[in-house]
Amino acid sequence: MNKSNIKGSNDRRDVNPEWFTGKTWMKVLSEKIKSKDQDIYHVHFEKGSRTKLHFHNGNQVLMAVKGKGSLEIFKKYGTKKSDFKIKKTERISLNEGDIVHIPAKTLHTHGSINKNKEFSHIAINILPKKNSIYKTIWYESDFKNKVTKII
Repeated sequence: MNKSNIKGSNDRRDVNPEWFTGKTWMKVLSEKIKSKDQDIYHVHFEKGSRTKLHFHNGNQVLMAVKGKGSLEIFKKYGTKKSDFKIKKTERISLNEGDIVHIPAKTLHTHGSINKNKEFSHIAINILPKKNSIYKTIWYESDFKNKVTKII
């Protein structure tokens, strides 16, 4: 059994800026508690930042902790891996305390919806099977109708 606290610690990590639209940082919670079945992150999106379009090979759970955010789901059109059309099929508002399950291989984006306020969530990335690696595929897109490349 391992216990830790997400508040007040100085273990903040920068994220890959190519995967986000603005300033974002995180704390890796799964390392603190030595979790082996899932990766757990506390992700902070500053003033309008959000993820770029992506999907995971395993399920993901998001728990909104602070501010207001959104989760947007997209459908892919076409067979190419890195240059295809997209259409937004759903937009889910995320308020403090909300929890949402994102099935594996669901094309989506999430983050802050307010250009003046930050948003944070806990992300739990559930490994697709025991002893496997959780993978995320990131895309460059216009968030409306076109994906131009894999990042």
